[in-house]
Amino acid sequence: MDTRYLQTFREVAKWHSFTRAAEILGYAQSSVTTQIQNLETEFGVTLFERWGRKIRLTQAGEVLLAYSEQLLAILEETKANLSEQAHLAGTLSIGTVESLAAFYLPPYLQKFRQEQPRMRISLHPGICHDLRQGVKDGRYDFAFVLDWLQDHPELTTINLGEQKLVVICAPTHPLAKKDKIEAYDFSGENWIFTESGCSYRSIMEAVLRDAGATIVSSFEFGSLEAIKQCVAYDLGIALVPYIAVAEEAKKGTLAILPFSHPDVRVYRQLVYHKKKWMPQALLRFLEILTTDVVPAPVGSKEKRAFG
Repeated sequence: MDTRYLQTFREVAKWHSFTRAAEILGYAQSSVTTQIQNLETEFGVTLFERWGRKIRLTQAGEVLLAYSEQLLAILEETKANLSEQAHLAGTLSIGTVESLAAFYLPPYLQKFRQEQPRMRISLHPGICHDLRQGVKDGRYDFAFVLDWLQDHPELTTINLGEQKLVVICAPTHPLAKKDKIEAYDFSGENWIFTESGCSYRSIMEAVLRDAGATIVSSFEFGSLEAIKQCVAYDLGIALVPYIAVAEEAKKGTLAILPFSHPDVRVYRQLVYHKKKWMPQALLRFLEILTTDVVPAPVGSKEKRAFG
């Protein structure tokens, strides 16, 4: 069997589309169709079924997709392991939440790039659950998440320190005049939330419900910049990582509210698969990230690797 068939199958399953898979892979659609048919003949099963105007995996397709991810990951690992240049060239695929990609990772990536100039770095934004799944599936070498501390049997998780979360509003918002704010003070306030599934959004919603505060949300964005702009125009308030709004707070274009809660707490975490084979370049990146970084109790000062 040509392993390219498995790659084609994975793309069709990812996009739920023969046409889109053909575009991504640079094939004619007829070639994609033929490859899938060859796979179905090889295994004697139907891999996709029509669902309205779309296609979806059959049960047999779901099983083959899981095995395909494993097989393709092993093939990639084998290629990297056998290559004499594995520690000098290749692609580092990183899944990350947007705030860490923009405000935390750049100096680390800069240092790594200076040492490994031939390594290509590919960043993939997402929410925490999807990023962990991407590591499990072999799509990412590493993932950086902002979440409460969790233990997953298939994953190694390194705590890189607590990430402060703050509630922001426009400087003219009535809450900006208060000296102290409790969760119930947010009742009836219009929230501008990150997309559903975001860990710290879920944490804040739980805190508001526990306090009996009425949750009102008119906007939901996957972009931090969109959230910050809407807050600046007094369209609502939002919970965001402090690093994402530090400059705006300093300039006075956004106000940080005097609110804190013991449950509104997340940690920067580096995640990779326990079975992940680490070429020299990836080991060096891991070393850069974790040098002098000690998981610390809440409230203590954290150390950074450099910068």
